[in-house]
Amino acid sequence: MAEPEVVDLDLTIDDLVPKSPERLAEEKKESGNHLYKFKNYKGALVMYEEAIKLCPENAAYYGNRSACYMMLGMYKNALEDAQKAVALDNTFTKGYIRMAKCCIALGDLSRAEQAVNRASELGGVDCASSERKAIKSLQRLHEDAQRAMEAGDYRRVVFCMDRCLEYSPSSSKAKLLKAECLAMIGRCQEAQEIANDSLRFDSFNTEAIFVRGLCLYFEDKDDQAFKHFQQVLRLAPDHKKAMEAYKKAKLLKQKKEEGNEAFKMGRWQQALNLYNEALTIDKNNRKVNAKLYFNKATVCSKLNQIKEAAEACTAALELDETYVKALLRRAKCYMELEQYENAVKDYENLYKIDRSKENKQLLHEAKLAVRKSKRKDYYKILGVEKTASEDDIKKAYRKRALVHHPDRHAGAPDNERKEQERRFKEVGEAYEVLSDPKKRARYDHGQYLSDDSSGMADFDPNMVFQTFFNRGGQQFDLNGGGGFKGSAFSFQYG
Repeated sequence: MAEPEVVDLDLTIDDLVPKSPERLAEEKKESGNHLYKFKNYKGALVMYEEAIKLCPENAAYYGNRSACYMMLGMYKNALEDAQKAVALDNTFTKGYIRMAKCCIALGDLSRAEQAVNRASELGGVDCASSERKAIKSLQRLHEDAQRAMEAGDYRRVVFCMDRCLEYSPSSSKAKLLKAECLAMIGRCQEAQEIANDSLRFDSFNTEAIFVRGLCLYFEDKDDQAFKHFQQVLRLAPDHKKAMEAYKKAKLLKQKKEEGNEAFKMGRWQQALNLYNEALTIDKNNRKVNAKLYFNKATVCSKLNQIKEAAEACTAALELDETYVKALLRRAKCYMELEQYENAVKDYENLYKIDRSKENKQLLHEAKLAVRKSKRKDYYKILGVEKTASEDDIKKAYRKRALVHHPDRHAGAPDNERKEQERRFKEVGEAYEVLSDPKKRARYDHGQYLSDDSSGMADFDPNMVFQTFFNRGGQQFDLNGGGGFKGSAFSFQYG
């Protein structure tokens, strides 16, 4: 015989009656609220979705799911739910507040203000006060950014957009304006990353495509940049910034290529004029302008405008401090201009970048030139070139010694007489060194003669003068005639 069925005596009448959709939906909502309280937003989202399926006309359920989406950073979904909630119940104050929060997060200040005003009508002037303050702060930041943009202060715009994104983390407009200005100040990699993130969500976002084109333009990738600007103009024919950038890019490329062609043909002045024209087209294109300044420096060197060449290299390096070619050319210019210490600094920086034997030798030569520049320039004192022959040096000494000999200036004022004595001594020193092949070789190699045993400490210029003019049987007339007087000897000259 079969066992009788066991009846659960704990069951209530409610357990035996099927639950209504409304009751089941309310239970799902309560479960969602419990999960939300413990920050399990994904779990709460599932519960709210089930509640909405059971009762799709309940405004509160959409409001709850909107709050959950907001905590997950899904502001577009949250806004849709908040809008659905107030559409079902136009007195649902929380729904309007959530609309305002979502619009602020998305950067839509106009709609945010409308939602705040409606919430205030329903809940009083103090309702949604924090949202109202956020809107005012954002409006001030956008106004500040607009003024900075018009003034070309792109760093300030980036600062303003960073502050905006603290309020509006999902504002595509703020992100892309920041990206545009990052590109303007040369931070193209960061700008491209922001643009690429936007394009992952919307492949036809014209502002993001424009920013990518701008970055390519600033990286001297003309053909790719042109394609991006053209794509923007196909999608938005009135896109003013894309049109301006496209025109600048085309003109800059044209002038640069014309300058290069003139340079190849050896038309230096024409090339210089074209490079100067190109440099006026877009001051924000740092990479291309750095190249143009270097090209200008190369042309200036061809025209023997060494100072201008150095200045052009400096301008290039201000735009790109790692520009090795500009650093090398400027160092060479400094050597030609006899600005040896500046040349040493450039060669030191060059050697840090590229520790080649060639760069090491150039640095050594510049340091040697510094040492030489700090001594007396005996060639300059005699007025001869560094390649002067022995006869050239003798002729130069004879001429200078006679000009500065103290006897000739014995009756001059004291200060002038002392100055001529100093010059006479220097002329004698110069001849003493440069007329001796060994001393001259040491001098040419940058050695300090004062460190050598044959130094000039006890040098007697009169002795050099006497020895020089006694050669070849020339005689001194100590009693005058047409000679020098007032020293230990006089020289009769014709």
